[in-house]
Amino acid sequence: MAREETRTVETRTVMSPTERGTAATTNAPETTPGVGRTRAWATRLVVVGIVLSALNLRPAITSLGALLEEVRDGLGMSGSVAGVLTSVPPLCFAVFGITAPRLARRFGPAAVVCAGMAAITAGLLIRPYLGSTAGFLAASALALMGIALSNVLMPVIVKRWFPDRVGSMTGLYSMALALGTSLAAAVTVPLTDVLGGSWQSGLAVWAALAGAAVLPWLPLLRDRGGDAGTARGGQRERAEAQQVGAAAQQAPLRITRSRTAWALAVFFGLQATAAYITMGWMPQIFRDAGVPAGTAGVLLAVTMVMGVPLAFVIPRVATRLPHQGPIALVLGVCGLAGYAGLYFAPAAGAWAWALLLGVSNCAFPLALTMVGMRARSGPGVVQLSAFAQSTGYLISIPGPLLVGVLYQHSGGWGLPIALMTGLMLPQMAVGFLAGRNRTVEDEATAR
Repeated sequence: MAREETRTVETRTVMSPTERGTAATTNAPETTPGVGRTRAWATRLVVVGIVLSALNLRPAITSLGALLEEVRDGLGMSGSVAGVLTSVPPLCFAVFGITAPRLARRFGPAAVVCAGMAAITAGLLIRPYLGSTAGFLAASALALMGIALSNVLMPVIVKRWFPDRVGSMTGLYSMALALGTSLAAAVTVPLTDVLGGSWQSGLAVWAALAGAAVLPWLPLLRDRGGDAGTARGGQRERAEAQQVGAAAQQAPLRITRSRTAWALAVFFGLQATAAYITMGWMPQIFRDAGVPAGTAGVLLAVTMVMGVPLAFVIPRVATRLPHQGPIALVLGVCGLAGYAGLYFAPAAGAWAWALLLGVSNCAFPLALTMVGMRARSGPGVVQLSAFAQSTGYLISIPGPLLVGVLYQHSGGWGLPIALMTGLMLPQMAVGFLAGRNRTVEDEATAR
């Protein structure tokens, strides 16, 4: 008995404070298998939730792009009003995205994403049937609010649950996002035909996919956002997260002091400008060049589907490089080539231009990956994600609107394409700056 007591004292002497706090769990082998199974089950559920949620982050936009002409005719929109409609997504992402960190702290990231998926479901279901432009915009804003919250919290959830697999998990949900985007672009027109030619039904059908994305988050509603170590079950990760949290309380981030944060925000905004112009207007560019409506939707799908493999590859490559700027330059060159093709031969080389613009649009997963890499801690990722996305989406608001105005008043696509080309050059420059091997904590910690 004395020998056993001696061993117990010695064990307590070498145990760290973190280990001491969890000794009861560690010394109770009968509960460990259950805890491990619960964590493994929760982790798998998070993966399913991430994938289903990512599938729903763009169909509200690309399904509308495929039927924009029919919606304009049905609601009596002018080209300028349609330009406003294509600017609503970045506006909502900026306005609602900035509230995501506060909501996540209060209710937990899983609960906020679950509510976001429910908002997408409701918005997509009711917007085609409200019968007015104002109602259509309001219901679209409801859906886009849900998308905005999930946009900001996806990097946070990945960092928290998969701290050792940020690149691969970012690639997974970026790939799912690209798949959902391209799927909506490709099948919305055929689905509309199958459903009797009603554009209302063709848009509303996407509410079913959003409804499915609510389900995986329901069992996780009680999660209030414990640290990554809790999610992964590792004592060392938990201790590190607690140390980072204590350091963050002592030295709060002044995110606006970080040049890297600003470069990333501007890069995010310019790539979002290009993406929403592409999603909102590219089918119309092809249709005006003589391409049939169904083919124009497939071309947009080709552009979006390029993100499926590349959204998985680019984050993995980016996390292995000390500087991600060269990737931003390569993507920008592809965009410049695609815009040149749209200007000189939109119909003749349509498939090539769709492919090139699809490669260029993969600046989005690159931006998301850099959000996770440019901050060391979970709180830093939350702040950087909210700042970069909200500021970036504010920057992107005028782009689609200007395209609609220029198209309406010039009667052609020359000036809009010139605008797109001009915006690609600063995107390449700030992407190169954002890719430098720095963290916002080093630049933005108050002294």
